[in-house]
Amino acid sequence: MTIREFSIGMGPKLLTRVSKKTGISYSLRALPIGGFVAMEGEDEDSEDKNAFRSKPVWQRIIITAAGAAMNILVGMLVMLILVSTMKILPSNEIGAFVPDENGVCYAEAGGLEIGDKIVAVNGSRTHIANEVVYQIMRNGLNPLDITVIRNGEKIVVEDVLFPTFTESGTRFGTVDFKVTPEKITPGVVLKHAFFRSTSTIRMIWESLFDLIRGRYGMESISGPVGVTKALGEAAEQGASDLVYLAVVISMNLGVMNLLPLPALDGGRLLFQFIELIRGKPVRAEFEGYVHFAGLVVLMILMAVVAVKDVISLL
Repeated sequence: MTIREFSIGMGPKLLTRVSKKTGISYSLRALPIGGFVAMEGEDEDSEDKNAFRSKPVWQRIIITAAGAAMNILVGMLVMLILVSTMKILPSNEIGAFVPDENGVCYAEAGGLEIGDKIVAVNGSRTHIANEVVYQIMRNGLNPLDITVIRNGEKIVVEDVLFPTFTESGTRFGTVDFKVTPEKITPGVVLKHAFFRSTSTIRMIWESLFDLIRGRYGMESISGPVGVTKALGEAAEQGASDLVYLAVVISMNLGVMNLLPLPALDGGRLLFQFIELIRGKPVRAEFEGYVHFAGLVVLMILMAVVAVKDVISLL
C-alpha cells in the first residue's frame, strides 16, 4: 500500500517530517482528536498499482476496519491489565442488603434474597457485578424482572423496584445490595476482563441510542476539552479510575468510528459493502464529496461541543 502520510491529530499541521527514503510525511496536527493514515488513491482514482483503490474490496474492508478494531482491542488489553491488578473482583451473587435511611431495602422487598446469583436483568444476561449494576442503572427507573439462581434452581423474580438518583438532569436506577467477592484465579480474571469490556462496549452503543432518543441532553456530550477535564478528575481519584477512563475513550473511538456516517471509517465501509454487493465501486469523486461534507459537519459539531465545554469551565 502506498502511504502519503501518517498523522497524529487532525487539522492544521504543527510539525512534519518527510522521509527521504520513502517520501512519507510524518505529522503532528493541532486537534488532538485521533489521527489518520493518508493512502494513495483513498479518495480519488490513481494509476499507482499499490493505491488503495487498486486493492480488492475485501482487502480494503480489512484495512478500513483495522483502526477502529485496534481501538477496541487495545481497550480490551488494557482492561485485562487493569482487572489483573484488582484485589477484589465482585461477583453477581447478593451478599447483603443495604437499607436506606428509612430502613427500607427495595431489592429485599421486591423478593430478592441473600445468596441469589443474578444471571439476567429484564432478559439481558449478566455474569459479573458490573453488568448487573449497569443494567439496573440504565433500566431501573421501572420495575425489573430479575432472573436468579436460588438453591440451584433458576427463577424469575418479577417487578423488582430499585431506588433512583439524578445526575446532570438524568435519572438512573441504583442497587441497594452488596455482592460477594470471587476467589481470584487466572480464569476469573479473564472472565471479568472480557465481560467488563463487552459491558463497556454495550454501554457506549446504548448510550448513543439514549442520546438520540433524548434521554441525555447536550450537556452529556464532551469533546477534547471535556475529555481532558474528565481525565484530570479521574487522575485525582486514582490510577485505576484514570486507566478505566482511558479504556472507555479508546473503545468509544472504535465504536463511534464504525458508525456508517460520512467521513468516519464506518461510512467508508458502507461504500465498500455497496461495492461488494453491486460488483463495482461507487465513483471516487462522488464518495469523496460525501466524506468531505461529512467532515465539515463533524468539524462544526466538534466546534459547538468545544465551545460548550469551555463555557462549562467558566
